[in-house]
Amino acid sequence: MFSTTILIWMAIGAFAGLVTRKLIGGKPPFGTIGDVLLGMAGGALGGILIAMLGDLASFVWLVGSVVTALLGAVLVIWLASFLKHKPA
Repeated sequence: MFSTTILIWMAIGAFAGLVTRKLIGGKPPFGTIGDVLLGMAGGALGGILIAMLGDLASFVWLVGSVVTALLGAVLVIWLASFLKHKPA
């Protein structure tokens, strides 16, 4: 069950990765596919962190999953962009 849930978070995260680029703006440093992959990672990460909070994860499941995946994707993509452009 939990592995299926992670796959769902990753699928939502893939979409969230595309949406995140529109929210953050600018040229994607890793390309569109990179944003999708980072969005998938962010969706899974955000979902796992929310699941650790217990009953909060079941609160309005679909809306909560989309918001969680979007926030996770924004965080991961922003962090990756920051690290790629960090001066040496």
